[in-house]
Amino acid sequence: MRLGLVLPPTVDPADVPATARRAEEQGFDLVASGEHVLFGSPTPNAFVALAAAASVTSRVRLLSAVTLLPLYPAPLAAKMAATLDRVSGGRFELGVGVGGENPVEFAACGVPVRERGRRTDAALDVLVRLLAGGAIDVDGTPATLDPLPLQRPRPPLWVGGRSEASMRRAGRAGDVWMPYLGSPDRVARGLRTAREEAERHGRDPAGVTGAYFAWTAVDPDPALARQRALDVLRATYGQDMTRIVDACVPHGTPEQVAARLAEYRDAGAESVVVAPATDDAERDVALLAREVLPRLR
Repeated sequence: MRLGLVLPPTVDPADVPATARRAEEQGFDLVASGEHVLFGSPTPNAFVALAAAASVTSRVRLLSAVTLLPLYPAPLAAKMAATLDRVSGGRFELGVGVGGENPVEFAACGVPVRERGRRTDAALDVLVRLLAGGAIDVDGTPATLDPLPLQRPRPPLWVGGRSEASMRRAGRAGDVWMPYLGSPDRVARGLRTAREEAERHGRDPAGVTGAYFAWTAVDPDPALARQRALDVLRATYGQDMTRIVDACVPHGTPEQVAARLAEYRDAGAESVVVAPATDDAERDVALLAREVLPRLR
């Protein structure tokens, strides 16, 4: 099982290199960055943040979790992904999602929020073709990407989301399906759907693997860990999160968190990307690295 760490979105982008370097030294397998254009809270651009992380690391993989694909012209997203893969020495993994939590950023970018699913589907076709060295037709002229990414046939492509549409996108075009705020059973059922879709499109279903984006809260005091998770996620999502925290958010002592993450592993999540739900991310990350990572390995 690979364990990744989300770069806290509230971290000043100038601090990303130090945070990424520390995550690599602590033994995490991936460093991930989400993104928004306009969101009402501090959020970076994933490509830029991960390029900064690439400059000071040498082993850890770099994952965009997730790139809001409908806000990009598909060839531009492909160009940025290929460039980042080369900058990082072939360590980039491209995670994409449809977004939509904040319609204002779609309006500001001139993209109708209701078209985000259709735009993502079309962009995925272009991404897969360009990153693998194929050509797209531009007004009757074939166009290719140059330079290509180092990884062949292309960097791993993750599809994030909880909906059935995200499962089917992963099966049709992706390598990894990554849900969030779901139970281990939901991960297992969704991965089956993604693999069935892959088979329908003539792909090897075993080529689609599972992952999980895991909000977590860890503390020697399990009640305190649970309360931190409730407070952070209530502020993030603007609603009571009691049921969801208890069902879908690994929290508690290091032993409890490791055991819960192992349930996601057993459900098919070969990678788990951890997002600390806490008011002190540095403290929680150190505890995860010291007492949770070894238990999962």
